Parts: sequence; C-alpha cells; structure tokens
Amino acid sequence: MKLTRDFYKKSSIQLAQDLLGKIFVNIIDGKKISCRIVEVEAYMGIEDKAAHSYGGKRTKRTEVMYGKPGLLYVFIVYGMYNCANIVAAEVDVPQAVLIRAAEPLEGMEEMAIRRFNKQYSELSEKQKINLTNGPGKLCIAIGIDRTANGKDLCSDNLYLEEDGYKPEVVTSKRIGIDYAEEAVDLLYRCYIKDNKYVSVP
Repeated sequence: MKLTRDFYKKSSIQLAQDLLGKIFVNIIDGKKISCRIVEVEAYMGIEDKAAHSYGGKRTKRTEVMYGKPGLLYVFIVYGMYNCANIVAAEVDVPQAVLIRAAEPLEGMEEMAIRRFNKQYSELSEKQKINLTNGPGKLCIAIGIDRTANGKDLCSDNLYLEEDGYKPEVVTSKRIGIDYAEEAVDLLYRCYIKDNKYVSVP
C-alpha cells in the first residue's frame, strides 16, 4: 500500500521510527527499484544544532525543508555524495529524516551496475551488503541525485509503501555530527535490530 501525505505529517522523531521497515520505491525507465528502510536519523529543525535549518536558517539549499511533508530533501556531503532526507512535520516547520541505510528488495541488477559496474551475481557477499548500507551508497544504488531534490514522495514514480512489516527498533546517537555540541548526545538515530544492512551496528 502506497503511503499518503498524512503519514509524513508528524515530528521527525516520530517519523524516523515509523519509517523503519517501510519500502522506498524509485521507478526509473519503467524499472522498479525498491529497498526496505533499515536505518534513519531525525533532524528536529530550528532547535536542533545538527540540522541544516537550526536557528531558522532558510537558504536556497534548505528551502525544501520548509515545504510540505513528504518531499525529498537531497543534499551533498564531502562535495560528492548525495544524501536523501524526507521532510516531516508541517509547512514552515523545517524538520526532516535522513535515510541512512536500506535493504535491497527489487532491482538489484540495476543497483549493482550503478554501484560497482557489475552484475549482481558477480558481487561478493561484502559488496552485496555495501550496495545500500550508507546514505551515499544508497542514493547511488537507487538512482537518487540532486535532481530529486524537492520531488514529492506522493507521486507515481517515487514513493514509499507499507507491507505490514513490523521491525524491532533500536535507538542511538546520530553519526558524524561532532560539531553539534549538546545535540551530539540526542538519541535521534533509529535502526532495525540485527539487520545486516545497518551502516554502523
């Protein structure tokens, strides 16, 4: 079942937990690529020192975060890796959830070509795990780049769906935000317990 706008109308903390186990779908040239979300991080916006929108910062880059829930916010880290985030809450409340890792379900051949320029059957077991076990890797594998910034997840070609899967959720500190002072210690990262695609168990 495809998720509707109402699913995203909640705080990023709640959305982060609810996103675990949901299926991220991207249809490219008629081919369905899908993966189950297994690791996420919540960014609580204006009061969160780790968020791009902290303090009400509103720039060309962050403008999407101020939009309607269910939009995709894509930014680049290290000048080369795309990171996919899902806008949460309400219009003008700039919260989002980073999709850190996912488990491949459909379209593994396309993912393998994008990540390693190999057929899926040619991948080692380590490479199969490395297809989507990090935010940059995930975006490469499922075909998400900066052109997807601002796209609506309530569309026909890019969306989330529900299949009834109910994971066991673990919470922890976020990764790679040492600059964020006291926000470093917030338990805003969530992942599915014992899933091998989680980036940092």
